[in-house]
Amino acid sequence: MDTNNYFSTRRTIRKYDLSRPVSEVFLRELLAKASRAANTGNMQIYSVIINRDPEKIAALAPAHFCQPAIKGAAAVLTFCLDLNRFNRWCELNGTQGGMNNLQGFTWGVIDTSIFAQQFCTVAEMEGLGTCYLGTTTYNASQISDALALPSDVIPVITVTVGYPAETPELQDRLPLDAVVHSESYHNPTDAEIREFYAAEEATPASMKFVTENGKQNLAQVFAEIRYPKAANEQFSRVYKEFLKDKGISL
Repeated sequence: MDTNNYFSTRRTIRKYDLSRPVSEVFLRELLAKASRAANTGNMQIYSVIINRDPEKIAALAPAHFCQPAIKGAAAVLTFCLDLNRFNRWCELNGTQGGMNNLQGFTWGVIDTSIFAQQFCTVAEMEGLGTCYLGTTTYNASQISDALALPSDVIPVITVTVGYPAETPELQDRLPLDAVVHSESYHNPTDAEIREFYAAEEATPASMKFVTENGKQNLAQVFAEIRYPKAANEQFSRVYKEFLKDKGISL
């Protein structure tokens, strides 16, 4: 890979070359590099479960709505917030961990995300393709059961991995002015917001989304079809109850 152009040309890969397996030894080498990522207080309150066995991956697939990216992956990595290890270490040393709350949960989610992203960057620079699955928190209970996660261990992020069998087109990104603010937050005008999203709305893929879903514009597709409020609230209730069952007090 031309690492000089990596950041400007990286792509999410959802189709993998299954004739090229990814060994656990190689994955552990990549994870060792990823483990140098920054984290809160060097507590490292995260763990990752590697699944390479096709039967294990198949067992996880329904929790991720059987997306092609998981069904055809060479490996699936589930990154978890892990308070179990930290809490038990504290108990063994005559004290009690104080992280099973909103603050500890927030730290853990942030640190787990940083660890996962560092892994993806390292893996892609070594020629692998990766894909984040945005379904981990939807069906966390199913994933927890499939991976035998104990109390205080919460699945946060799932990444599929393999050697690429595709070179998809680069996805559009908002212009930098939409996300970067100098000194203080600049609340954009209506005209600026329309300008920020204009290029994405004009792509053939976006216009196809709008037509197929019978909507007037791309914002309606996102708000009413892809991520509707009712579904988000339902998944939120289920996830909050799961966290409570896992010993997290929010």
